[in-house]
Amino acid sequence: MRRALLRGAGLAIGALLLALPTVGHAAPLAFPTTAAQIAPGQPVIAPAVTSATRSAPVTVVAAGDIACDPSNSLFNGGRGSGRYCRAAAVENVIHAADPDGVLALGDEQYNVGKLKAFRRSYAKSWGQELARTYPVPGNHEYEASSRAYGYFTYFGSRSGPNPRGWYSVKLGSWRLIALNSNCWAVGGCSGGAPQYRWLRHLLATRPSECSLAFMHHPLLSSGMHGDNESGARPLWKLLYHFGVDVALVGHDHIYERFAPVNAYGVKDKAHGIREFVVGTGGAMHYGIVKVHRYSQARNTRAFGVLRLTLRSGAYDWKFLPAGGATFSDSGTARCHAAP
Repeated sequence: MRRALLRGAGLAIGALLLALPTVGHAAPLAFPTTAAQIAPGQPVIAPAVTSATRSAPVTVVAAGDIACDPSNSLFNGGRGSGRYCRAAAVENVIHAADPDGVLALGDEQYNVGKLKAFRRSYAKSWGQELARTYPVPGNHEYEASSRAYGYFTYFGSRSGPNPRGWYSVKLGSWRLIALNSNCWAVGGCSGGAPQYRWLRHLLATRPSECSLAFMHHPLLSSGMHGDNESGARPLWKLLYHFGVDVALVGHDHIYERFAPVNAYGVKDKAHGIREFVVGTGGAMHYGIVKVHRYSQARNTRAFGVLRLTLRSGAYDWKFLPAGGATFSDSGTARCHAAP
């Protein structure tokens, strides 16, 4: 009961912060940035993080590629059938895990992200976690609308303080950075683009001992989409330059964990970003096309979520399978400084 009360209070505060303009280190930044904005061509040295605030660990769960179209013959009233449309089974795992936050990694609603489908399908499964969900848009959210109307209308303030899909929140001692990797839909992701300027300003002025980025498209993948950051490599360069520790993505409907790499996908044990592909939210699975040389664990048959325990200076991960699957993957790592 005490945990439930504390989590409820925390969620209420989190929801309020999402709706407010930037205040200190606790709230998401809204674009556009103002006075301290750094010009795209200006060299930046990552500021040192000193005397980081220690706090109790928090847990988040994450996955993308989630809810079937309600008109799908395998939808089965939201229960799914066989190895398809199992978002409700994944939500059962989330409910049992009782995390502080739920990261929805894009393609929340198939096939084209219409608001009606969100209300008839996603709402029946992961929608039960809406009050603690932090989403990012996937490519399917833009297939019915160039502005992802269904996605932004359904999630409302949970999708951040601007209608383009990027924002930042603080959970415990960690900074979580939500990015929109559909670069074509938001004016690009290269230097000078709105999202690039926002991210550069955030990372340069609000250092955090530990940080995590989440978006839809992967930098690395052994699945059918392969290495496909969808034009977001400039954002990955910023994440690496400023020492971001973890990246969570979907798009390929598999689970995969990688060795830490730099923004070009080259192994960097000391300062690299550890990427997890978690396209296991319930829709369907893809196969492995060719195992990437830096892939350390992978699975193509289990639905479920990745649980991260975010501690001061370190994190633990564990894949939580759904629907009777037995696969799991777990480990721990420390946060690192910028290169």
